[in-house]
Amino acid sequence: MSATAYYRREGQSIVAPDGAPEFRRGMGLGGWLLPEGYMWDLPAPVDSPRRMEQFVLELIGPERAARFWSEYRRRFITAEDIALIAAAGFDHVRLPINARIMFDGTDLIDEGIALVDRTVDWCRDEGISCVLDLHGAPGGQTGENIDDSPHRRPELFTDPAAYEEGLRLWGLLASRYADEPVVAAYDVLNEPLPEKHEALVPKLAEFYRDVVAEIRAVDPNHLLSIEGWNWATRFDGIDQLWDPNSCLHFHKYWSEPSTDSIRSMLDLRERLDLPLWMGESGENDDQWYTEAFGLFEQHGIPWTFWTWKKVDRPTSPLIITRPDRWDEVVRCAAGTGPAPQDADEIFDQLLELLPAARCAVRRAALAALPGISAPAADLPDIRRSGTHRDIPQDHQEGQIRLASEHGSPRTR
Repeated sequence: MSATAYYRREGQSIVAPDGAPEFRRGMGLGGWLLPEGYMWDLPAPVDSPRRMEQFVLELIGPERAARFWSEYRRRFITAEDIALIAAAGFDHVRLPINARIMFDGTDLIDEGIALVDRTVDWCRDEGISCVLDLHGAPGGQTGENIDDSPHRRPELFTDPAAYEEGLRLWGLLASRYADEPVVAAYDVLNEPLPEKHEALVPKLAEFYRDVVAEIRAVDPNHLLSIEGWNWATRFDGIDQLWDPNSCLHFHKYWSEPSTDSIRSMLDLRERLDLPLWMGESGENDDQWYTEAFGLFEQHGIPWTFWTWKKVDRPTSPLIITRPDRWDEVVRCAAGTGPAPQDADEIFDQLLELLPAARCAVRRAALAALPGISAPAADLPDIRRSGTHRDIPQDHQEGQIRLASEHGSPRTR
């Protein structure tokens, strides 16, 4: 197929293939292939996939835990979720991928990559596109809970084996999806390197150089998404044209929704003549959503909301009901209570509550987003609004810095 059959960069715009939806308004699928503790309303230290998996294993044993995670991945996002997302007016989804569940260091794992294939198929059926987001790279790209790093260090950049695995994984993904126009873009790394690891930014630049070459060796056509460092808020040290068919990807949380707060991104767009994509924002109240996402529209910046569903947290459009004895699980995770008796019953109930049909919908959250409305589905409505809880403090501070150079961030 020709390059025009794919989503692509033209000047400062992301252009859709003929007959495909625009790349303008999207939804993140967080909590599925890479869950974070806060998405289950769990406190630290049970805050990353590895720690969540270990916690579940200790509560219900290895055999039941293995079955639980298999069912969890089968139920958390389904064709019904993608249909609801499309019906609401979103034109793409961003799929966070955890390398560990689909890559063994050499080859793709059939069971894991099948989940990606399935998502792409569902998107095709609903007439929307899908971004592949490497949210958890081999070894970890942040050293925080969000990337599933085994030692809480950004070993993608310090361990040569992890570095090579990261390149190989993208080579395999690009080879697999090279002829798939439903895949809108490859989001190379999610939120690499918080500020405390600034000394590794030159290694991040090397990785971007090498991974672009790895991808282009097998796939000349797909759009590449290049994220800034420090929670995708800074581009100093990586502010260059890595590939002609690429976009600059930033995130915005908990900061004033004003033009001044994104001035550095707007200036970078002009200087490099590349499109911007605001690939993650959310975890706030409905008024902030209206102002922030309206801001992105005002400046012609495609956006993607974070995230579709979580357990009992009113910042997402879909809310998974807490299982009856979930407070016992939370207290155990916090170290303030014993392991729940018959914990397998609690996790079985969680599985039952995961499907979209069992969730409550926050129509106000959807209505706060420009061009989006709640789909006409038989889902209970939740009208309460809320703000973020239990997000890592250094993540908050990194995001706030983008706005604090120009004024005070919104009170959190």
